Amino acid sequence: MDIEMYQVDAFANRLFAGNPAAVIVRDEWLSDELMQQIAMENNLAETAYVVPEEGNFRLRWFTPVAEVRLCGHATLASAHVLFSHLGYGADQIIFESLSGPLTVTRREGGLYEMDFPTNSYTSADDSHEEMVEILGFVPIQVVRGEEDFLALVDSQSTLDDLKPDLRRLKQVDARGLLVTAPGLEVDFVSRCFFPRYGIDEDPVTGSAHTLLTPFWAERLGKDKLIAQQRSARRGTVHCELKGDRVLLGGHAVTYMKGNLRIDGIQ
Repeated sequence: MDIEMYQVDAFANRLFAGNPAAVIVRDEWLSDELMQQIAMENNLAETAYVVPEEGNFRLRWFTPVAEVRLCGHATLASAHVLFSHLGYGADQIIFESLSGPLTVTRREGGLYEMDFPTNSYTSADDSHEEMVEILGFVPIQVVRGEEDFLALVDSQSTLDDLKPDLRRLKQVDARGLLVTAPGLEVDFVSRCFFPRYGIDEDPVTGSAHTLLTPFWAERLGKDKLIAQQRSARRGTVHCELKGDRVLLGGHAVTYMKGNLRIDGIQ
């Protein structure tokens, strides 16, 4: 069995930047076991699977070790494949997902704008000592979102120099840790760590910005923000808070199109 697959650099306007995601679009689902095996073999932060469903599309995301409820960069990559390679003619795609309907709109200049649910957060003072152990210093503030911890640090340079204890983080009952600071050239910067899901540091994390956006919108007193995730690959995210939704915009570049040869497996 041959399976067509694309690899896309999301939240980037050039190759070898942003966050790479694999995208597989099919008329019907592969087995869950095979989808997980392909994601493990790809060894990317996410492999996305897209299947038509009742006039829209159903979208699922797999890390190398597990299926997840929401992924931003692989959603952006999936929309890019449909718009740019598979002839989808409208300017808006609706993906049904474990996080509800997700809309991606094609804007001028090659920007894709995703409409995601906002991630609410609460104080996490009871986890402050735990975060100190992981970070190696005392953060300014720690909050907890629906899946992740978020730690605020004082500066972009502190963020860049950060070397968290990933083994200790892997023991924490959360998807991962987002560390953020005021940006020098953008509104805010971040780095994101998810060792429990097989991703020590994610290059650019769209879903993290459903938490980072309301956090910084409240802190800075404005709803439109520009963010940069400062992994080695870097990536820019255009953020807008709209009530209980977050609009996340970014570009995408296709790196590869190929076929997987899956012999003897259904």
